[in-house]
Amino acid sequence: MKKLITAITAVTLALGAYAEMSVNDIVNKANEASYYAGNDGKADVEMKIIDKSGSTRTREFTLLRMNVKDGNQKFYVYFKQPADLYKQVFLVWKETGEGKNDSRWMWLPALNLKREIAPGDKRTSFVGSDFVYEDVSGRNLSEDTHELIETTDTQYIIKNVPKDPDSVEFSYYTMKIDKDTFLPRHAEYYDKTGKLYRTVEATKVETIQGYPTVIESVVSDLNTGGKTVNTFSDINYDIGLKENIFTERFLRRPPREVTR
Repeated sequence: MKKLITAITAVTLALGAYAEMSVNDIVNKANEASYYAGNDGKADVEMKIIDKSGSTRTREFTLLRMNVKDGNQKFYVYFKQPADLYKQVFLVWKETGEGKNDSRWMWLPALNLKREIAPGDKRTSFVGSDFVYEDVSGRNLSEDTHELIETTDTQYIIKNVPKDPDSVEFSYYTMKIDKDTFLPRHAEYYDKTGKLYRTVEATKVETIQGYPTVIESVVSDLNTGGKTVNTFSDINYDIGLKENIFTERFLRRPPREVTR
């Protein structure tokens, strides 16, 4: 009987601590679940851009990600299809913390040109899709204020308002975060008039190497009627990537990790 009471007390205390999580704790855990699984990672991505009429364009690329110190990260995206994007590279050095801006570059082999993507362009279309550049590496948490507006049996619902409204096209966005995995499952973006115009959904999730992982995500543009579907495959974590991959040298000469 004593053991049973002790077990019940432990569970009660754990549930109490869980219930008392602050909104910042929830948002931080969601960010970790979305972008920080393992020390590094690799995935192949098929991107389908579908317009209102159902016409489809496809991109294929390999994504590498590496965690570095102080919560910073580096991302390397290598395009394999279609022919006009072949060998194009998108490189991100993600900087976390208040007032920090990520550094982003695009290598355009057809022009033999490295183009830096200005902070003001991070909300523009990523290679013609409904995703934006910022979606690849994630939005800096310090750029928004976060409010827990609802809790259900399975989800936390967070409202996020930009601290600098003039720097983005939305007035706010909401996220539904799964209580078990802390993965954001659905986000809704509202324009300056308060109209819903964009949604982002994690439509398929699997556990890979012990990490809950999004294997399909969909962005819908409610103004155009178009959408983009990303399907992730050959996902691996903790593969031992070297930091020198994420440098200008490998913009022009892709590493074997993305070509093999």
